[in-house]
Amino acid sequence: MVWSIRMKSDRTTGPLTSYGRRVAPTRRADGSTTRGVLMQHRTIGTGTATVEVSTLCLGAMNFGTSTPEDTAFAILDRFVEAGGTFVDTANNYNAWIPGGHGRESEDVLGRWIRSRGAAGLVRVATKCGAGKKDPALPLSGEAPTNFEGLGADVVKREAFESMRHLGVDRLDVLYGHVDDRETPLEETVGAFGELVADGAVTVPGISNVTVWRVVEARATAERLGVAPYGVVQQQGGYLVPTQTPFRTNWITGDLLDYAASTGVEGRPQLAVVAYSPVLKGALSRDDRPLSGGTDHVGGRHRRQVLREVAHELGVSPERVALAWLMGGEVPVVPLVGPSSVEQLDDALAAVDLVLDDDVRARLDEA
Repeated sequence: MVWSIRMKSDRTTGPLTSYGRRVAPTRRADGSTTRGVLMQHRTIGTGTATVEVSTLCLGAMNFGTSTPEDTAFAILDRFVEAGGTFVDTANNYNAWIPGGHGRESEDVLGRWIRSRGAAGLVRVATKCGAGKKDPALPLSGEAPTNFEGLGADVVKREAFESMRHLGVDRLDVLYGHVDDRETPLEETVGAFGELVADGAVTVPGISNVTVWRVVEARATAERLGVAPYGVVQQQGGYLVPTQTPFRTNWITGDLLDYAASTGVEGRPQLAVVAYSPVLKGALSRDDRPLSGGTDHVGGRHRRQVLREVAHELGVSPERVALAWLMGGEVPVVPLVGPSSVEQLDDALAAVDLVLDDDVRARLDEA
């Protein structure tokens, strides 16, 4: 079933943090100018386990591998200049490419934090659970037999190892990167809760998981008296895949419906983050294949409608898709992974793009 996100009644208002003001265009050393962006912020987590983050998240997966360090630094500088504060990485990124060890992204981000004195200025999310159990064996998402899993010892060890690579004394968000059904939920949830109680992690989260497992894990946290998962990260965007029993890593209508029910009547809030929201350029480029099960009649039709709307608005399809995610009744935080400052600027411009009711209805009904 195709899910949609309805328009909120208004944009977030009220005082903005020092990183949430409109950043005026400034002239760079090379003579080019930046664009002003009104970055919005929101709080994720619940109770005392909360953190304020920008409504657009910067993905650092390719930093140090396909994105050279100097380019990564420029992207990070621009993101913070525009008011961005939420940066995402993991302990295994690009460990699947020849020569990759998985910590390149964390290492580059850590060097940038130290060089800019940015500790505490950005909110860093990282992940554990999908790193290599045996460093000598390959890592494959298709056959994850070499995943380290989410046993208590692994969760705690990898949290502190990530802090060492990042050069921070606390992780703002720590996700379980994948669901681990071989380990009892009590053990995994208890380990995350212990890290929160000890001050090593602020908000625990989970990724690539079914809705019922999220619900069960949060109920387990309540029974144990520990902080529940406050954020879930799934693949998601304007195009949706064909549904199969084994496709558990996408945002679904059920997940959004559950998230909408949280944060009220004593139920801990659950935020939703969407990775790969622009499908690696396939929304605007025919030479990029639609991936993740989105290459079907409905997916291709939705892409065409998205392109038509973008053309009428004079913006990129990617910008419309990101605005559609952020502007919903259940706001989703898009996680973008630009390989250049120019790509980042287009994503940042989506923060200011408000889709009117007619446009949103047209997109929803496609």
